[in-house]
Order: sequence, then C-alpha cells, then structure tokens
Amino acid sequence: MAKITKDMGILEVVQQYPETIEAFMNSGMGCIGCAAAHFENIEQGAAAHGLDIDLLMAALNAAVDDAEAAKAEAK
Repeated sequence: MAKITKDMGILEVVQQYPETIEAFMNSGMGCIGCAAAHFENIEQGAAAHGLDIDLLMAALNAAVDDAEAAKAEAK
C-alpha cells in the first residue's frame, strides 16, 4: 500500500519512515542529510539525480511495507 508520494519532502519521508534511508542511498540519493533534502520533494530530488521516479517510489514504498510486515509478524 503506497504511503509515500513523490510530492512529499525528502526530509519528511526520512523522519517519518527511517526505513527508507537505505532505498534512497541505494538509488544514488546519498545526500539525505544535505541542505537540499530540507526543501526538495522526492520528485525534485530524483530529477536532480537523473533517477526514474517510478522505480524510486516503488523502492521507498516497498521499504515501508516490508518494515510494517516485519512489525506485524513480531506481534
């Protein structure tokens, strides 16, 4: 289930869903802590890095889904 949208801020997503950090890093967006992450949304960041936004969104949402599934299994 998609929880993250491309118009969400990068920093907002990382703070709300820390499990996405690895997906950002694996995609080539290693600037999670840079100044641009404070004001750019995911789509803007992906464009700046020449990334396929659809693939990035799938990876981010999969990371959240996997983390939620792991939490559910732990209960």
